[in-house]
Amino acid sequence: ALWKNKIAVLVGDYLLSKGLLLSIDNNDFDLLKIISVAVREMSEGELLQIEKARRLDITEDIYYEIIRQKTATLIAACCSLGACSVAPEDKEVVEKMRKFGELIGMAFQIKDDIKEQKMTLPLIYALNNCSPKEKSWVINSVKNHNKDKKRVKEVIQFVKDKNGLAYAEEKMVQFQQEALSLLQDFPTSTYKDSLILMVNYVIERKK
Repeated sequence: ALWKNKIAVLVGDYLLSKGLLLSIDNNDFDLLKIISVAVREMSEGELLQIEKARRLDITEDIYYEIIRQKTATLIAACCSLGACSVAPEDKEVVEKMRKFGELIGMAFQIKDDIKEQKMTLPLIYALNNCSPKEKSWVINSVKNHNKDKKRVKEVIQFVKDKNGLAYAEEKMVQFQQEALSLLQDFPTSTYKDSLILMVNYVIERKK
């Protein structure tokens, strides 16, 4: 639900703002920059989602940008903050861990959308791979008949038939594999093992 998303963003903003203040107090300007960028992007993502919320002509690229800003940027900030606090001079590692967190966040949100039956990415794919008549029916169903359980089930089945869910799962695994590839050059350790477990948990979780 939209209110849950707003609460999540507000909590994320609060936590990052606290980190912002701590960074100022400790003169940790590298950490300060990471947190500032994350707060800004989460706010921009929320505004972008509100702008596009009632439109069904959202493109796949815009969908990715929304989830990157609203979800992935928070996880990316946490990962880069961890790297920066341990090895602040190694910009390459900090950036690699930022990208790692971003990819996890993308996979996480796609999984969450599928699990909650939010047909965002599957629906986008289905609408891009159907006839004009089918597209008109789906848009009308979502806009005007979203309280009709029978109609909603028909739309979900339509999306499945158009391989929308399979496509979303494929993209989710792609983000997962990209994240795992970023860990390959790190030496074997319990920390690396934990990161690999976290990546796999993101797409295998049931809750």
